[in-house]
Amino acid sequence: MIPTGTEPQRPSGDRRAFLDAVLEGLAGSPKRLPGKYLWDEAGSILFDRICTDPDYYPTRCETALLPRVAQAIAEEVGPEASIVEFGSGASRKIRTLLNALARPARYVAIDISEDYLEASLARLRPDYPAVEMTTVCADYSRPVRLSVNLAGGTTLGFFPGTSIGNFAPQDAAAFLTRARETLGPSLFLIGADTTHDPARLGLAYGGCGGLMEAFHLNLLARMNRELDTAIALDGFRHEARIVPEPYRMEAHLVATRAQIWSLGGREVELKEGESLRTDTSHKYDPRTFADLATGSGWHLERHWIDTFGFALYLLRAQ
Repeated sequence: MIPTGTEPQRPSGDRRAFLDAVLEGLAGSPKRLPGKYLWDEAGSILFDRICTDPDYYPTRCETALLPRVAQAIAEEVGPEASIVEFGSGASRKIRTLLNALARPARYVAIDISEDYLEASLARLRPDYPAVEMTTVCADYSRPVRLSVNLAGGTTLGFFPGTSIGNFAPQDAAAFLTRARETLGPSLFLIGADTTHDPARLGLAYGGCGGLMEAFHLNLLARMNRELDTAIALDGFRHEARIVPEPYRMEAHLVATRAQIWSLGGREVELKEGESLRTDTSHKYDPRTFADLATGSGWHLERHWIDTFGFALYLLRAQ
């Protein structure tokens, strides 16, 4: 279920950063792998498939909610806006905003996977010839500087899905602060999940017909490709865990047998049953999210929540 093929050779600096992040995570207790590296081209394709699976409710909920509120968002934003999307992926949800906004001027897509980013915009551009489109290959968990002139109408940041939940609360606050610096005077539309239903969460994060397991195992496959490890992928199983305080989902790869790897000149030992945390998804209730935004220099203008607990928040830079 994992797409085949080899990624283009990455610059040595990128490889060093990847290796350092992996070694740092493996030195922790419990061990973890850096979730942002799930998003290579193969991982992005797998996640795109996850988003169409019936078990994965966040995409289904957002796809239904966003068109219902798009006109209200358009009235807040006004004409000739610039939209800057963090983690644009397949650039599908942006179509709803581009269709609703009055004469949008430009779209800036930020993503960590360059090949996937370029392919996504190549599909989008022909349908919106009047919109200036720019790609920014960047890791939005760090400061992002835009080389695009956003002068003109309102700047609207867009961070859909439940990606804000991948940050622990203090890191989410730091992201919101960085985004304010990136966007300047702006509005910011963010998707977030408030769901606490164990059955629904279990299906979404542990099911999807094996796609979730393939998505997380692809991180090990990427380590094999780019860091010259020799990890046996069949030595792991994927496990989704609900963790309280703060309430979140965690994704783990659990070793089904004892293993020793060589990585960056070091030996990494895993015992049978030991796990590697690969990702988290925090579930922010509206009050917590509003406090988080306020403390990061944003004012909560409006929000909308569906019956499943998926929310869209419209923030304004203070």
